[in-house]
Amino acid sequence: MYDIFIKTHFAGAHHLRDYPGNCEKPHGHNWKIKVTVRASRVDELGMGIDFKVLKKIVNAAVDDLDHRDLNEHPAFLDRNPSSEHIAAFLYDTLKPDLQHDRYNLHCVEVWETDTSGLIYYGPDGQ
Repeated sequence: MYDIFIKTHFAGAHHLRDYPGNCEKPHGHNWKIKVTVRASRVDELGMGIDFKVLKKIVNAAVDDLDHRDLNEHPAFLDRNPSSEHIAAFLYDTLKPDLQHDRYNLHCVEVWETDTSGLIYYGPDGQ
């Protein structure tokens, strides 16, 4: 098995509705994102997935979140744009384009700060 990943980032504002504290107020983060694809084997060039292909797919999804108020994004109108929900949104968005007979989306990591983040493995927990 090969775990192939890229790291990227985006800046955005959000607030957590009904949160009992400062996070209920509008504020921003520079979220860091890591997307990992798990490949069972490599192709004839020796790659599980070309980094260029992975970057293009991930950047398109992340660009949709960059420099916006996440509470106004369609995915977060009815749920808080928490790091958990952002990770799940990215996972669900990326999964269709990262399924191949050789590889699949493995997980999405989201950091709100340099010291706080999470890893989302999808609904099947892989």
